[in-house]
Amino acid sequence: MTDTAPLPASPFGLPDTALVVVNLGTPDAATPTAVRRYLAEFLHDHRVVDMTRWLWCPLLHFVILPLRSRPVAHKYASIWIDGADGGSPLAVHTRGLARALDAELPGLRVVDAMRYGQPSLADTLERLRSEGIRRFLVLPLYPQYSTSTTASIADVVDRFRASAPGCELRMVKDYHVDAGWVGAVADAIGSHREREGAGDHLLMSFHGLPQRFVDRGDPYQAQCEASAAAIAAALGLPADAWSLSYQSRFGREQWLSPSTEDTLKALAARGVTRVDVVAPGFAVDCIETLEEIAMMLAEGFAAQGGQLRYIPSLNADARHARALASLLRASFPDTVA
Repeated sequence: MTDTAPLPASPFGLPDTALVVVNLGTPDAATPTAVRRYLAEFLHDHRVVDMTRWLWCPLLHFVILPLRSRPVAHKYASIWIDGADGGSPLAVHTRGLARALDAELPGLRVVDAMRYGQPSLADTLERLRSEGIRRFLVLPLYPQYSTSTTASIADVVDRFRASAPGCELRMVKDYHVDAGWVGAVADAIGSHREREGAGDHLLMSFHGLPQRFVDRGDPYQAQCEASAAAIAAALGLPADAWSLSYQSRFGREQWLSPSTEDTLKALAARGVTRVDVVAPGFAVDCIETLEEIAMMLAEGFAAQGGQLRYIPSLNADARHARALASLLRASFPDTVA
């Protein structure tokens, strides 16, 4: 789904068109200082935390950031990729995916950007404009739409659009049941299970969201459920062979349920000993998949006598790039060849 209907054929040539692949963001180092800087930007966004500012800002700066920056930095350090092209897995894999898309779409200039942290989306759009780009396609790496994620990217795009009247901007809103993406996820799951052997149950874990967001109309939960059902159908799984859950709860309010942690406990209580976990809402691997699922939740499930096997995100896999390229061609046929 895109935020506008495809435009008529443009008089502009393809060389002045850029595809900006946008992910959430990440600290630029696994240090308390870098993590604090990143979390401050992330948690200042009213789309992420919509508490009254005069209540939230003191709590954030005098309680949450001092207490959380060091433990979160330790988590990042446990998954950090070494080397000249290393760094946070989210940044490394997002760059790799942008390069793969650049190879798939030679008529476009493909760059990656982050909503929070570096390279920032706002700065990237301005830099591209200064270099002569006048047509922008924006692809948030969120298969499922939420006001807490995709809409925040749209906020940046809208601000840039208002300041750049000579530029044309269009954005993909979601691709939660896109056939190419569903097929790529299902193929990755199937390949992993063929190679490693299938577990007794497949758990599809999505990032959580406060329940009140959905209560006031956010489509995220419905889109997660539709994605999971489509993936299960593509794999030919019966209803009792898979389930859906939500992870990464933050704060004390009610979040979407069931939680991934509670679901794993319930599966262990049923006697399920081998669980394959995939996180279809994460386009690339990151702290939520590599540390939370593959380390912490795997350890918890092992303590209950089971084995949790994490199936990696699509990352920069060729199947992922081909699926997203097909999505872009279908969404913007006048621009993407």
